[in-house]
Amino acid sequence: MAEALIRVEQLAKEYRMGSNVVQALCGVSLEIAAGEFVAVMGPSGSGKSTFMNLLGCLDHPSAGRYWLGGQEVSQLSGDELARVRNRKLGFVFQHFNLLARTSALDNVSLPLLYSGMSPPERKRHAEQRLSQVGLAERMDHHPAQLSGGQQQRVAIARALVNDPQLVLADEPTGALDSRTSVEIMALLQQLNREGITIVLVTHEHDVAHFAGRIISFRDGKVIEDKPNAANDAAALLQ
Repeated sequence: MAEALIRVEQLAKEYRMGSNVVQALCGVSLEIAAGEFVAVMGPSGSGKSTFMNLLGCLDHPSAGRYWLGGQEVSQLSGDELARVRNRKLGFVFQHFNLLARTSALDNVSLPLLYSGMSPPERKRHAEQRLSQVGLAERMDHHPAQLSGGQQQRVAIARALVNDPQLVLADEPTGALDSRTSVEIMALLQQLNREGITIVLVTHEHDVAHFAGRIISFRDGKVIEDKPNAANDAAALLQ
C-alpha cells in the first residue's frame, strides 16, 4: 500500500451549545494512502461533514491528532492552517462557488494570487488545468455562459491549480442532473488514475460507488470502511 497521505488518531470534535455538548466526531482513527479515491458517507448528523472540515484544515479538533503528508496539522494556528490549505489542498463544492463576473480562466487562477507566481505563469497554470478538464475552448466564458457541468469543471480546475496533495470534494454532484453527475464522476476517476488523491463526501450511494473505498459514518464514528470495486463512470456515458 502507498504511503499514508492522511493519518488521524482518535480524532474528536465537540460543539458546545449553551450547557449542552454535542459530540460531532468520536475518536476516529484511520489512514488514507496517497493516490486513493475515497467516498465518505453517512446520514445528516453522522459526522462526515465535520470529518471533512477537519481534513480540510477548516477547523481544529477537540482531541486527537491529524497528519497530512507527514506533517502534523492538528495543532497549527489559524494562519498556519491557511497556508496548508493554500499549498496542499484543493476544494470542490456543491454550488461551484465561482465569481460570477469573472472568466473561467481568472476563476481558476485566483488561488495563485498569493503564490508569488508572475501573472504569465499564473495564466499558464490555469490554462493547463482548464485544458485538463476539457474546457480549453471555454476559458474566456463567464459562469453564466456555462452549463452546470462546465461550471463544476471550472471549480475542479481551480482545485487543481495549486498542484495540491489532496482534493476534497463536498457533494460535487449535488446540483447536477444524473447524466452530468456521471460525467463529473468520470472526470474525477480520470484525475485519480493520474495520481490525484480524492476524498469525496456524498449521501448518494450511486456517487460513492465510483470511489475505490467507502467509509461510512454514524453518530460521529466510523461504522464501515471497505474497498469498493468502482464502476467505470466512462462506460456509463456510452
